[in-house]
Amino acid sequence: MRDRVLWIGCAAYAAFFTALGALKYGVHRNLVDFGIFAQTAASAFGCFCNSIEGSHWGVHFSPVLYGVGAAVALVRSPITLIALQAIAGALVAPPIYALVRRHGGDRMAARLAAAVVWLYPPLAGLVFGDFHENGFAPAAVAWTIYTFDAGAIAWSLAGAALTLSTKEDQAIFLGIAGLWGAWRFRGTRRGWAAAGVVVVCVAVLAAFFGFIQPHASPNAAVPWQPQRFYNWSAADLRTLPATLFARAGFLVLALGPLLFLPLRTPWMILAAAPFAEVLLSRQATTYTIGTHYAGAWIGYVLVAFAFALSRFAPERRRAVLWLCVALCAIELAIADPLHPGLNLRHIEARDVALDRLLRVLPSGVSMATQEEAYTHVALSDPFARLLPEDPQRPIRACFVLVDHDFPNSARLEEYGARFSLLLAQGRYVEAARSGGATLYRRANRCI
Repeated sequence: MRDRVLWIGCAAYAAFFTALGALKYGVHRNLVDFGIFAQTAASAFGCFCNSIEGSHWGVHFSPVLYGVGAAVALVRSPITLIALQAIAGALVAPPIYALVRRHGGDRMAARLAAAVVWLYPPLAGLVFGDFHENGFAPAAVAWTIYTFDAGAIAWSLAGAALTLSTKEDQAIFLGIAGLWGAWRFRGTRRGWAAAGVVVVCVAVLAAFFGFIQPHASPNAAVPWQPQRFYNWSAADLRTLPATLFARAGFLVLALGPLLFLPLRTPWMILAAAPFAEVLLSRQATTYTIGTHYAGAWIGYVLVAFAFALSRFAPERRRAVLWLCVALCAIELAIADPLHPGLNLRHIEARDVALDRLLRVLPSGVSMATQEEAYTHVALSDPFARLLPEDPQRPIRACFVLVDHDFPNSARLEEYGARFSLLLAQGRYVEAARSGGATLYRRANRCI
């Protein structure tokens, strides 16, 4: 992998998506999850928590966020999160490049395979989306399998540890991969290493679901939050036929730019469980290209793609790769998961006004607000939270920030009328104003 073009491409990819992410952040287009992970990273060496979930351990097994927390401690900026995810996306390309070279591809074919990775729409959507631990999974998976294939056992085990640290579902996926590797390479050093990975995966699952998550969950009577995707009801089942087209369309968007080549190799077996995770959900968000759920399967699919390329003669391989590059570009043009018309625009007066008000907020205050402001204060204020979803719930915050210049905010739509009633009752009084953004303080003493 001593190809200067490869590493220049990685640097350019990371810089490009960092710049795009910074622009998206500057125009307040990040959603709730960005704030959740900003607060979690900022508190990594404390409560490892946020104001939405409580302890993040109660929702996901994500030790990788300690590394993110260390980076945030060094450079306390939301751009740190954006840059880390962009770098992680860029680093998916080198192991795919190396697999192509290792299995008969020349340097040009390997460069083209890297270009396919950089243009692959699901990866672009993952990297550009709100920061998530899932953003690290594709690179971790690809590096783990490449180093295992190359016989670099120590590096492969390190990659497996990083993969396991992203999220608990990777313990299932990597465990399946380990079982396959232990059987395929049984009796060899690689086979024993794969078997060891299976044991560790089982231990992680047992520790998380048997001890960590139950003890970290604020309410043991409430089901594990991700279960909402799979608690199918009779009404959900009746709507299933209507969603089959969308599920099939997802597979076309995921595999079409790769000419469905991953399906031509046994390595695609490793992507079966990650695909099942997103396709068996009752909610479409998991099988929508451009969401962070793609991080579960991208690494396995791209590895299968790299192995599938070894089936072609050199000249045919190059032609196939050029076609994949073109298909990725076409999909980005007609079904862009970045949604630039929605997420990328010039900074407007309303952005400047909101930022001006956020800069004069008292530090460390208990504040409830809508998404646009929450994501911008989460890193510095552990007490910042969202307005309630339910209008019947009280606001337990000293300050409330409302910005009517962002009228499409879901929390403003849900709680705006209720808060107007609280204002009419004199429960909150105006403390500061900037453009359409107004900061209110509780009329009686804050506790």
